[in-house]
Amino acid sequence: MAELIPFAVPTGSDKTLLVWDLNSGPTAEALHRSLSTALSCFGLLHSVRVLPNASVARPGFYAVVKFYSARAARRAQQACDGRPLAQSAPVKVHLGNRHKAVRHQTLPLNSSRCQELANYYFGFNGWSKRIIKGRWHCL
Repeated sequence: MAELIPFAVPTGSDKTLLVWDLNSGPTAEALHRSLSTALSCFGLLHSVRVLPNASVARPGFYAVVKFYSARAARRAQQACDGRPLAQSAPVKVHLGNRHKAVRHQTLPLNSSRCQELANYYFGFNGWSKRIIKGRWHCL
C-alpha cells in the first residue's frame, strides 16, 4: 500500500519518535549527529531535537525525531528500541503518544525542504529548482 507524503511540516504522532535514556557523556550536538546518521537509513528526517532531561530526572538527554513518513518512523522504532543507538547502552524508542485529537495547522515546507523531499522520493537529484507552491503542497 502506498503512503501519501505531503509537502508539509509533519505533525502526526505516527511520524514522531521519542528516544530516551541517552547518556550525558556526549554533547547534545554529538548525539544529534549520531542519531541523524543512524535514523536516516530508515527514511528522510524532517528534524532531530536533542534536549536535556528534566532537572528531576537523572542527567542525560532525550530526543524528538520527526520523519516525513509514518512507515519510516514505524520501521525505525521497531529496529532501534532496546538497542544501542548513538551510544553503547540501549535506548528506548517509541512512537509519539496519540493524545486527544488536536488540530494542528498544516504548514507548507519551504522551497529547499520541498526540493529535498522530492529529491529523496523521486530521485530528481536537483535537476529542477522550479517549485510551484500550492495551498497545501509543492509540486
